Formats: sequence, C-alpha cells, structure tokens
Amino acid sequence: MRIEGRDLPTGDELRLRNVHVGVQRKAEVVDRVPVSAASAVWELEVTAREVDGLLDVGGPFVHGRPGARFLYLSWGNVSDSGFEMFRRAKLMFGDIPTALLRGAFEDGGVLVGELGLTDAYGDPKCARVRPPDIVWTLR
Repeated sequence: MRIEGRDLPTGDELRLRNVHVGVQRKAEVVDRVPVSAASAVWELEVTAREVDGLLDVGGPFVHGRPGARFLYLSWGNVSDSGFEMFRRAKLMFGDIPTALLRGAFEDGGVLVGELGLTDAYGDPKCARVRPPDIVWTLR
C-alpha cells in the first residue's frame, strides 16, 4: 500500500514548531516528513485475509476492529524530547472501493491513496478523510 500526500501546510508557525507528519505504527509515529517538504510518501505493508466472504486487513499500521479498520497520519512537533502529537487524520479502509481493495489482494497490485494534507483553513488535515478528499487507485 502507498499513501501519497501533497500540499503540506505552509504556515510559518508550523515550520517554527518543527511540525512533521508520519504514519502511525501501533503507538509509534514513523516515517515522519517535515511540513517544509514538497510531498510525503509512505509505503506500508498491509496484509489481507478472507473472513466469511469479506476481506479483513491487518498489519502493524492498521488500527480498529474488523469492519472498521483504518490508518492514522499523525501530526506533531519534533523536539529534543521526541514527537508530541497534536492532530491525526484517519484513512478508513471502508472508504476504499471494494473492487480496488480486492484487486490489490488478489492480483498483487499496489493500492494507492492520494490526498492533500492541508485543510480548508490552511491547517494540517485531520479527522476522517473521505473521498473525494482522498482518491484511491490500483497500480
């Protein structure tokens, strides 16, 4: 699976606070990208298995219960004391068209989610990100 983020927020305050966005693996935020970057790309290993005729996804980046699985993109300040998260975006597997999810599982394609990382107010994108704010394709 691949998540491609563009249009990172550009506010001076965010750069001064050394804000980064990363993907959450269990409780840890990894592969952090600074807001000064032109884009952000995350390559994630996600597994899938058939359960009662439905696909269930899993792996260290997948959160939530069966039927409500999701990924987190987490925003935070990076300092000498570590990463202090202040906001998260939630990418729901249930928002991915079934044919794409099944195609990635059965045919071995790469499922790609493309999204802008700035909200309508110029702040880091947060809360549930749903189509058309995220576009899912199979490559």
